[in-house]
Amino acid sequence: MTPDLAALAQSAGVTLVGLMATDAWERTRDGVVALWRRARPERADAVATELGNTREDLASDATAEGELAAEWQGRIRRLLIDRPEVAAELQRLLDELTPDTGPSAVPVSQSATASGHSRVYQAGRDLHITDR
Repeated sequence: MTPDLAALAQSAGVTLVGLMATDAWERTRDGVVALWRRARPERADAVATELGNTREDLASDATAEGELAAEWQGRIRRLLIDRPEVAAELQRLLDELTPDTGPSAVPVSQSATASGHSRVYQAGRDLHITDR
């Protein structure tokens, strides 16, 4: 397996499990199952079931995210070893599911200076401040 395919499998595993608790889950599941259906149709239904089981595991134990991502990384790695031609399709799926992290993402740079008793609050996304 080339380093590029290994990195793709790792990224896919992390992204897949990370999206399980988001609004993009159904689209993610459908895309992954469709990928398997084209590459290994005999495994597609089992993959759909495994995705559901993984999502349930994640919902009951959020600390297992890394372990679950590693499991999916392994599954995806084996798929890429058997069918390296699906790498481009997998990359397109990841780009669609995570558009803010794709190659066209605009980098964000933040800087701040505080003095005296002032405070600086910065966030790349949601920010909740509970100080009173």
